[in-house]
Amino acid sequence: MNEKMAITSAPVAVIGAGTMGIGIAQVAAAAGHRVKLFDIALPAASRALEQLGQRLRKRVEAGKADAHSTETLLGHIQLASSLSDLADCSLVIEAVAEKLAIKQSLFRDLEAICSTDTLFASNTSSLSITAIASALQHPQRMAGLHFFNPAPLMKLVEIVGGLETSPETLSNLQTLAQHWGKHSVVCRSTPGFIVNRVARPFYGETLRALEEQIADPATLDAVLRDAGGFAMGPLQLTDLIGQDVNYAVTESVYHAFYQDSRFTPSLVQQELVAAGHLGRKSGRGFYRYGSDQVAPSATFASAVTADMPQSVTLHGDWSAIGEFAQLLTGNAAAIKHPGQTSPFAQIDEVTFMLTNGKTASQVAEEIGSPVVLFDLSVNYQHASVIAISSAEQNTVPHTAKVIRLLQSLGKQVIHLPDYPGLLVMRTVAMLANEALDVVNKGVANAADTDDAMRFGVNYPQGPLAWGSKLGWQQILTTLENLQRYYAEPRYRPMPLLRRYAANYSGAKC
Repeated sequence: MNEKMAITSAPVAVIGAGTMGIGIAQVAAAAGHRVKLFDIALPAASRALEQLGQRLRKRVEAGKADAHSTETLLGHIQLASSLSDLADCSLVIEAVAEKLAIKQSLFRDLEAICSTDTLFASNTSSLSITAIASALQHPQRMAGLHFFNPAPLMKLVEIVGGLETSPETLSNLQTLAQHWGKHSVVCRSTPGFIVNRVARPFYGETLRALEEQIADPATLDAVLRDAGGFAMGPLQLTDLIGQDVNYAVTESVYHAFYQDSRFTPSLVQQELVAAGHLGRKSGRGFYRYGSDQVAPSATFASAVTADMPQSVTLHGDWSAIGEFAQLLTGNAAAIKHPGQTSPFAQIDEVTFMLTNGKTASQVAEEIGSPVVLFDLSVNYQHASVIAISSAEQNTVPHTAKVIRLLQSLGKQVIHLPDYPGLLVMRTVAMLANEALDVVNKGVANAADTDDAMRFGVNYPQGPLAWGSKLGWQQILTTLENLQRYYAEPRYRPMPLLRRYAANYSGAKC
């Protein structure tokens, strides 16, 4: 039988009956495998299997699943009482505690039990596959198979190669992931792999804004979610993940990269963890949870009743955000002065422009006129919210006429303090910068890097696709301005970003 065909039908072992382990077992059983579930505490494995049956049968009762298919799936999973019961499995996936010594000892024991053809995979999210495999006599059979929670629902699987992992092992796991209905990406074993590395700025930039008292959590989340187009705001998401879990990943990546400031953990988040405010699971994180709690709402600019601006003229290159130009030209003529400059509008005497990492006050000082900056959005027509900041030199009527125009377009306006790079732009710039470093260092290719962020954490666009659409010069300028503002290496542009911006601003990875 063809080796790739065999692995899609052979028995699979899952070690660890926690949330991830039972989820992985469900995925394999749903694909038709006979699954052996082992946990060092057999009663824990029995309870996990019983709870899975209860959940799946409730779906049948609700008319959301087929009874025969459900019972067939459950029948494919059997409990193993010892590691020796796993001898006939062609793949063993571990989902045990994130301790290197425990994983090494486990696979060392398995190597003495299983066939030399058996593939070994770890669901680790933070440990080195190379280090785990170093305990084996045949490390070429070892790879990472990193699922995302909940494993049955999330499409992404990161297939992680260690230093000794063979190409055949990676290829077989790709075939298996496809058979399981998953979208797989392949990467090299480095801290955080793709998703947990590239995603750090998504949390980090909002946590920094919170530390700097730019706005309350609900308002900051609304900027990323309702203006930026992300599925959830970063603070909402960390509450869902668990503040302890999210903080631990950030701290792990930070130390693994030798305390690189790009990954500096947040003191605000550290305080939440210290207080036991871990998010939904504890009833309190950045938000409070419970039947008697009312979800806080974002702070929006009040409705402006002033007259509409008399003149709106668009300048520069709006091609990257053309839908916003269309919105604005519903109240104005077409672009009067197209060119290679960054997009901006002249709203009467006020300059209205896309943030580039400078404060509005800096820009106003440079050009000698009132300035309002607007933040990035994945789609300005569909977004319900737009975030802006205004120069300290502005009078109240200067800013009010811009808010009046935006409200007339059906947008809720979040008026942030004069914060450099606002929030979505600086976050996307940092995400794209990190993704480019992943590609430049050979951790993963560009397509897999973008796919990992779309399928693993549901980003509205891959950061590389987004950066390419905006133009690499826009990303570079934003980061250079942030780096000058903060005087920190946190915002340093990666070499590949400088190369793309210098060579061809519309470069695609």
